[in-house]
Amino acid sequence: MSAPAIGLFFGSSTCYTQMAAEQIAAALPRFRVEIHDIAHTALRTANQYQRLILGIPTWDYGELQEDWERVWPDLTEVDWSDKVVALYGLGDQDGYPEWFQDALGYLWTRITQLGATTIGLWPAQGYRFTHSMGLTPDGQHFLGLALDEASEFELSPARIRVWCGQITTEFARHVGK
Repeated sequence: MSAPAIGLFFGSSTCYTQMAAEQIAAALPRFRVEIHDIAHTALRTANQYQRLILGIPTWDYGELQEDWERVWPDLTEVDWSDKVVALYGLGDQDGYPEWFQDALGYLWTRITQLGATTIGLWPAQGYRFTHSMGLTPDGQHFLGLALDEASEFELSPARIRVWCGQITTEFARHVGK
């Protein structure tokens, strides 16, 4: 029996979101993770998967990364009602503390409005920022894994490892073994 598939879709301007995608795939050995750069793969390809991971960096002053901005209207081409989705975001909490992980929040909001079930909340404790659209209403968790390759790159491997263990359990709970 083959390993269950996860479609991992990301947009990246500086390659850090792509590098995180590769690290996440390596940290999920129970799954066959198929990585898709949305600059080259139609977003409707996500319809092939029940399990998804979406990677999005926050760009400039709380904006969508250019590839995500281009495909944003295409989010409606995916049937999110049968999808279990984990998200990860990249941001710079020191350089842009007022917009840290905003794009993560925009993407989470949009796909949940379209019917996705999301998993993978990540504790906000220990980060330095002043505001984020990527938080749960109580402010205790990010809506997915929050990575900061600008200020805390040395913490990313451990964060990815822990989060991947967490979402392995959560995917099993929502989709089955």
